[in-house]
Amino acid sequence: MTVESADVAVIGGGLVGLATAYQLLRRRPDLRLALVEKEPEIAYHQSGHNSGVLHAGLYYPPGSLKARLCREGKAELETFAQSHGIPVELCGKLVVALDASELRSLEALRERAEANGVPGLETVGQARIRELEPHATGVRALWSPTSGVIDFRRVALAIAAEIRSAGGTIETSRAVTGIAERGREQVLATTRGDLVVRDAVACAGLWADRVAAMSGDRGTETIVPFRGDYYRLTPDARHLVRGLIYPVPDPRFPFLGVHFTRRIDGEVWAGPNAVLAFARAGYRRRDIDLHDLAAVLGSRGFLRLAARYWRTGAAEFWRDWSKKAFLRALRRYVPELGAEQITFGPSGVRAQALDRDGRLVDDFRLGGPGHVLHVRNAPSPAATASLAIGREIAERAIERFDLA
Repeated sequence: MTVESADVAVIGGGLVGLATAYQLLRRRPDLRLALVEKEPEIAYHQSGHNSGVLHAGLYYPPGSLKARLCREGKAELETFAQSHGIPVELCGKLVVALDASELRSLEALRERAEANGVPGLETVGQARIRELEPHATGVRALWSPTSGVIDFRRVALAIAAEIRSAGGTIETSRAVTGIAERGREQVLATTRGDLVVRDAVACAGLWADRVAAMSGDRGTETIVPFRGDYYRLTPDARHLVRGLIYPVPDPRFPFLGVHFTRRIDGEVWAGPNAVLAFARAGYRRRDIDLHDLAAVLGSRGFLRLAARYWRTGAAEFWRDWSKKAFLRALRRYVPELGAEQITFGPSGVRAQALDRDGRLVDDFRLGGPGHVLHVRNAPSPAATASLAIGREIAERAIERFDLA
C-alpha cells in the first residue's frame, strides 16, 4: 500500500536515513513517519558496498562532527549489535609506516587519535608489528586494538525492523522526483504518486545535491562519485592478514589508501583504490551515464581539483586497470602476497561532496533552511557513526520543525 501523507518523510534508505528514522521514532513515537527509497531494497549503495570496517576514530580533526559522531556512533552501534545478535569483531587496526619519511605523519596521526579519545593506542616497532601481523612489513606502526569489523547490511536490516515495529513505513522502489512547498506542507513528487508531509529529511547519499536542488536549496556542494575496486585474497592467502592493515594516510585527501581488511565472514579484501566513476551508480569500469559525467566535468570545483591533483588521479587510474600495479601497492605492506593469490572482487561508489573552490568536503555536513533538512556530505565513517548521525539529525529536526 502506497502512503500518501505523513508527518515526516525521510528520503533515502541507506544507513544514515534508516538511523535518522529510527532515532526520530525513538524520541517521538507518535510521529507518522514514512521512509522512501528509490532502489528495490534498502542499503543498496554505499551502505551495502563498503568493507565493513568499524572505525575507532583515528583520522578525524578533533572537534569535528566526524570525530565526535564516530566515537559516539561506534559505542551505540556496538550496543545495538549486541542487543540484536549481530556479530562484532574487534580485530584491531595496524597503520604502518613503511620508511622514515612517513614517521612524522604517523606521529601526527597518533596525536589526533589521542585527542579524539581513541582507547588503547600503541606505537609499535618492527618486532611488535611482526607479533601483531606476522606477514606485514614496516619500520613503525600505530596499533588501534578497538577497531573492528561488522556486517553493515545486517545492521541496516535490523534498524529497518525497528522502524517498522515502531509504526514507521518503509517504501522501496519509490524515487523522489520533485519537492514543492504548498503552504505549511511539503509535496514530494515520487514515482508512485505524491507524498504530502509537514517536514522532510533528505539522506540521499550519491544524489544528495540533486535532492537539495529539488527543494530550492542547491547549496555549494557537488557530489562527485568515486569508484573503489577491491581484490579478494584467495583462501590459501587469508592467513597473511589477521586484522586490518592500513597505510599512513595522506592528509590532503579524505581517502585512506589501499589497505587490507579481514571481514566478519573471514574473507580478506584488499583495496580500494579511488577513481572517478563515470556514473553515480557506476560500479563497473564500463558504466557510463553521460548526464552524470557531464555534471562532474562541467563543475568548476572538479576542474580545479583535477588540475591540482592530476598526477595522483592518473596513478589511481593506472592502478585500477593494472593488476600488477595494484599488486605492487599491496606487496609494499605484505611482501609475500603473490599475483595468483588475489582475484578481482566487489566495487563500491563513494559520494564525496566537493565545494566550488575545488576542496573536498572533509566533515559531515548537514543543513538547509525551512522544512527540509539535508545531509549534504556523509562519507566514511558514516556507517560506523550512523546511529549518532541519526540522533544528531533527529534532534535538529525536532527543534527546527517543532515536532512536539
